Amino acid sequence: MNTQLKPLETLAIGVPGDNLDAYIRAVSSVPVLSVEEERALAERLYADDDLDAARSLVLSHLRFVVHIARSYGGYGLPVGDLIQEGNIGLMKAVRRFDPTKGVRLVSFAVHWIRAEIHEYVIRNWRIVKVATTKAQRKLFFNLRGQKTRLGRLSVDEATKVAADLGVTLADVQEMEGRLGAFDSTFDAPESGDDDKVVLAPAQYLIADDADPSETVDRDQLEQRHSRQLALALNNLDQRSRDILERRWLADDKATLQELADEYGVSAERIRQLENGAIGKLRNVMQA
Repeated sequence: MNTQLKPLETLAIGVPGDNLDAYIRAVSSVPVLSVEEERALAERLYADDDLDAARSLVLSHLRFVVHIARSYGGYGLPVGDLIQEGNIGLMKAVRRFDPTKGVRLVSFAVHWIRAEIHEYVIRNWRIVKVATTKAQRKLFFNLRGQKTRLGRLSVDEATKVAADLGVTLADVQEMEGRLGAFDSTFDAPESGDDDKVVLAPAQYLIADDADPSETVDRDQLEQRHSRQLALALNNLDQRSRDILERRWLADDKATLQELADEYGVSAERIRQLENGAIGKLRNVMQA
């Protein structure tokens, strides 16, 4: 098979828009392929990079993506976005599908569809990420399902979940705490109810530049350092100053060998001159 298959994402396949119901009706109207039809299309794609065959395979399986995406509706994310992520997983599955293995495309594609939706849920369910490792993601989705059915877990229930998933009780309790946390807006307006004042972080966290006197002191120190550096550079001989400027200050920095060739000395000599000049600058700046 030619490995230079064009990305299936370039195919003209509809994505959910504002009218989700119309999209679902449209994909549901696409006929389901028979075993023979699916195999013939997959062989054309696998052997000849036939993008028309790929389009037919994807379109005929979009209804399955809708079905899977709807099962993730409890995370508070737009179903249309979940479907679109699932469609990406479907296209990845079609690209990798091997008809010689003797399995149906839908069985192969389920993994890819769910993987893309899982990534989307993890990225967007909380501003602060609740799961970053593979083990945490597995725990996130399993524990989310348990909590949907049982509410807050008791110690015995959490212990059973930990045993079922092969993790520690502490892991389960930590993830449960993350699931129960709420995102907080950094600069939310202050509540007008004096009895229920909830301050946003922006109202009590101290900014690094909040003190005007510290800002003035910092600016003066930076100005003094700039004057000292300019004075120190002016006290260097022309060659040493040129070496420093081209080695440290220029956008296109010169190498030791380039400067050695230009001045007719060894690269080691250029390094010695550079170190000597840096030492002089350091003495002036520390004075």
